[in-house]
Amino acid sequence: QVELVESGGGLVQAGGSLRLSCAASELTLSNYAMGWYRQAPGKEREMVATVTSGGTLDYAASVEGRFTASRDNRKDTLTLQMNNLRPEDTAVYYCNLRRKVTPTYNYWGQGTQVTVSS
Repeated sequence: QVELVESGGGLVQAGGSLRLSCAASELTLSNYAMGWYRQAPGKEREMVATVTSGGTLDYAASVEGRFTASRDNRKDTLTLQMNNLRPEDTAVYYCNLRRKVTPTYNYWGQGTQVTVSS
């Protein structure tokens, strides 16, 4: 019913930039939040950035000032501009769509690999 597709990952050197995008298909209801999460091998998945249906932005302290999330409600897309990348940013990045009112949603994309070399 709802599919999230991430793109834009790759291999970059420290200090470089990448732009991730997430496209949501078959989405007809409003009042949902979208976000980016990441997971490195052997570690828990962590929040990177979230955008509520009203446009409120939240960032993890480790990325604030370097990453910028934006949401286009007309096209149901979410982007993440990542600047000044660090090796510790290396992870699989996942797009999330969550709705907390009925009907509730909690969807995840398949992820896109981001690798930052020293």
